[in-house]
Amino acid sequence: MADLTTQSQQYTDDKPVAIRKPFAWGKFTIYAILIVGSLLAVLPFLWMVSWSLMTNVEVTVGRVFPNTVMWANYETAWNKANFSLFMWNSARITAITISGLLLFCIPAAYAFARMRFWGRNVLFGIMLATLMIPDIVTLIPNFLTVVWISRLSESVFGPLGAWLNNWPALTVPFMASAFTIFLLRQFFSQIPDELWDAARIDGAGHLLFLLRIIVPLSKPAIMTVVTFAFIGSWNSLLWPLLVIQTDQWRPVAFGLTKFVQADAGDEFQLQMAASVIMILPILALYFVAQKQFTEGIATTGSKG
Repeated sequence: MADLTTQSQQYTDDKPVAIRKPFAWGKFTIYAILIVGSLLAVLPFLWMVSWSLMTNVEVTVGRVFPNTVMWANYETAWNKANFSLFMWNSARITAITISGLLLFCIPAAYAFARMRFWGRNVLFGIMLATLMIPDIVTLIPNFLTVVWISRLSESVFGPLGAWLNNWPALTVPFMASAFTIFLLRQFFSQIPDELWDAARIDGAGHLLFLLRIIVPLSKPAIMTVVTFAFIGSWNSLLWPLLVIQTDQWRPVAFGLTKFVQADAGDEFQLQMAASVIMILPILALYFVAQKQFTEGIATTGSKG
């Protein structure tokens, strides 16, 4: 019996002891920074939504949450700001801009990525250099160009050819984007050359290869471009103020600015409700295209 007890005690003593892993301070720091950054991004939006559902008295005293949810603030803001007109204008402007952007930028990106021609790298480098020019610097030259083209078009087509106070001035200057061409070109360059060889064996040319193979495979990158273009066009304010003088084509950003400065006055809850109405289409687009948007950003490398 003593021998069995001794062997059992020896077995217990020889059993390996689990080693406690050290605390991962690096991972903890990274997650803490990400959480803080997320809160800094989300809290202003939640604060805006909360204020949009309050009464003016609750906003004035600085409450965090409303006692009674005032959904009527959205109806009041919609009617006072005439959002039905301005959002319809922005929808048309954005649709035309995105359609033109894809029409011109996809072939340009394909040419830089898949075709071989003299001066390709030089032209691509010059195009990338334009990304360093601030948009505000090109504002006046673009305006003068639009004025000149508008006068030339009116001399040929009459009032129907007018660009100013019409949709061409709001859309045509933004139908070619260096950033969009660059992003799509990087994605197109990652598509294997074997697909092009197979397409050539089947008798396909560049156009058919672009439409049948490149575009279907590039949906994430295209959705990323569409998202960026939608946000830029929807939020545009300074350029429309230069080229549009009537409400017929003024975008929703102008309607929000006019409402905040003139109509809403000190009714901050209506200002917040109008702001929420303006950004709802952007949020809806992002939630619909979230997967493609993330994939497009993640898979667009720097090949070529």
